[in-house]
Amino acid sequence: MPLHQLRFFLAAAISVSLGACTPGEIGRDLDEGGFGNPTMNNIGVQTGQIQVQIDLSQRFASEVDNTVTFAFNSSSLSSTARAALDRQADWIKQFPEVRFRVYGHTDLVGSEGYNQRLGKRRADAVVNYLTRHGINRSRLEAVASFGETRPVVFTQAREERNRRTITEVSGFVSDNPMLLDGQYASVVFREYVASASAASGG
Repeated sequence: MPLHQLRFFLAAAISVSLGACTPGEIGRDLDEGGFGNPTMNNIGVQTGQIQVQIDLSQRFASEVDNTVTFAFNSSSLSSTARAALDRQADWIKQFPEVRFRVYGHTDLVGSEGYNQRLGKRRADAVVNYLTRHGINRSRLEAVASFGETRPVVFTQAREERNRRTITEVSGFVSDNPMLLDGQYASVVFREYVASASAASGG
């Protein structure tokens, strides 16, 4: 076989072999029908945004209570829940570059459809409370409900720990000047100063 034909066949074989081994676009499994999800995930990984988001979410959960619980079959906020949400609001105000999402949960009592709606009402109650306490609604992302699908305690009985909402860091305000300049580390390491709202006096 002439040398030029041999080179051609070798090149073709290598091309086919590499094509068979290529795993595909990193993050392609994230695509649930929304165009560009894998690309968005890749950009987040490469720029460090996703790691920063994880770091901030962990920090938020360690510095304030990100969970509030509810009475059975209720979406009303107790005084304990309101106190926790006050601390959440104080934290959120000091990080204006960050966006949040609230997830609603229920215990396993009742139908799945009813609990899905109840979880949503609980998440709505938290978002409305945070909005009334100075958080711009645009920073609180689409409220979601997991209903009864993610219990903390697996029991068919009433369980307060399952009747909860969880507030989590979900991303960043896209047009914030600091983030346009790539100053993500400055956001992560900003000092959180607890609100000095405690009554003074003796």
